[in-house]
Amino acid sequence: MPKSVKKIDVLIIGAGASGLMCAIEAGKRGRSVLVIDQALKPGQKICLSGGGKCNFTNIQISSDHYISSNPHFCKSALKQFSQWDFIHLLEKHRLLYEERNHGQLFCKESAKNLLDMLLTECRGAHVLFLFNKAVICIEKLTGNQFKIMTTPNEIVCQSLVIATGGLSIPGAGASPFGYKIAEQFNIHVLPVRAGLVPFTLDPTDKKKLAPLSGIAVDAIVKVSKKQFRENILFTHRGLSGPAILQASSYWQPGQKIIINLLPDINLFDTLKNFQKNGSKKAIKSLLSNYLPKRLIHAIIQKNMAERSLQETSLKELLLICDTIHQWTIIPCGTEGYRTAEVTLGGVDVNEISSKTMEALSVKGLFFTGEVLDVTGRLGGYNLQWAWSSGWCAGQNV
Repeated sequence: MPKSVKKIDVLIIGAGASGLMCAIEAGKRGRSVLVIDQALKPGQKICLSGGGKCNFTNIQISSDHYISSNPHFCKSALKQFSQWDFIHLLEKHRLLYEERNHGQLFCKESAKNLLDMLLTECRGAHVLFLFNKAVICIEKLTGNQFKIMTTPNEIVCQSLVIATGGLSIPGAGASPFGYKIAEQFNIHVLPVRAGLVPFTLDPTDKKKLAPLSGIAVDAIVKVSKKQFRENILFTHRGLSGPAILQASSYWQPGQKIIINLLPDINLFDTLKNFQKNGSKKAIKSLLSNYLPKRLIHAIIQKNMAERSLQETSLKELLLICDTIHQWTIIPCGTEGYRTAEVTLGGVDVNEISSKTMEALSVKGLFFTGEVLDVTGRLGGYNLQWAWSSGWCAGQNV
């Protein structure tokens, strides 16, 4: 073969979470492994995750926390390499971590420490890297081999792993490359859209709520048959915060979301008690004990908000309470992939082995991580999917 052609057992395209995990495991098995990426350095999304502290997994991992056209697909990988297995890896390297709300685990110091751990494991497994390399084309050769053309190299491998992620956060190198490779090999790709993403509002709602920018409140957000309780955050573009991001993955255009702004209080009973005890305060004054004044002014009609409790009819009281406990809004859309944390949809998992991540119709071709139609909720679920799917592929390439 010409000198420009390099032979390798395993070629992994994508140096993100799932690609690095796959490389480590394949290298441990004595396979020669090369990871290539168009970025200048590995693990960019890992370093961005969790505000630089990397929400690397969740104690409460289960298949119920994932969205997929095949809800059973993720079970095998999550069982083969669980959150406890990844925690054990951190403890082996003496990396400190902490648990936050809802079972979320974060690095105590920096996400870079976790990336350094993965790269240390890669070095121990003799993994090779090529950065700033774009793949020009991929060709299937006879004898179940693949030829990958880059500039200026040609690489021939036995196993090819597509670990290129989805379309979220294009600034970190996101691209549709993985979907195009799947389609090249006649593997179905489901429609994709942004997930875990803030909502935008129509001009009328945006103008009305713009003064609330920066306000965060604990709330229950309902969409379809799902509900999430965490903070919501008002922004100058619309609605964000953990509860909104969770809801966004289940939201469809034109669908309403219902927000309970006071989930721990029966507002009607509370106001009726004030009324019974002869309170002469204005509605807005009473509500300001529970909610920010700016929020009250934005969602309660001015004539009702300024009326005293004693002058408020039962019908009006019910309307006020309904507005706060079931505040309904129809988002105009989302902020899209620019700020989305994940991509919903992707490579059809019904055409992939749930145990090995190998394409059922193309021997030697594997898909891992976000490029697949498996999307986790906010809170470390997506990185755990990356670790688990990468690990499974690494045992089989």
